[in-house]
Amino acid sequence: MFKAAKKIGFDKITFGTDIITDPKKIDTLNDEFIFRQDWFTNAEILQQATSKSGELLGLSHRFSPGKIGVIEEGALADILLIDGNPIEDLKILQDPENNLHLIMKDGKIFKNLVE
Repeated sequence: MFKAAKKIGFDKITFGTDIITDPKKIDTLNDEFIFRQDWFTNAEILQQATSKSGELLGLSHRFSPGKIGVIEEGALADILLIDGNPIEDLKILQDPENNLHLIMKDGKIFKNLVE
């Protein structure tokens, strides 16, 4: 499916982890970042997980009045501060406990290891 989508130039591919039905599989959600490397660059995968997913969710208009999928004033943004460069190595996202130093959701900080 991914190969065919790329071949025809379809780039509205997003990243979702809500299809997991087995609670034992929840811990492997971030492996999706690595699985997609067979078809996409790291930058494409990050866009699928962030701005492209935000664009798709924005079509529902359930998140108004703020924009999603962007970081700008008034937007509904979740922000992660990552120790490392996922463009170079997506494997760092498989270990969020050690590599996500700041997690902000809806303007609230949930984790902050930044000094």
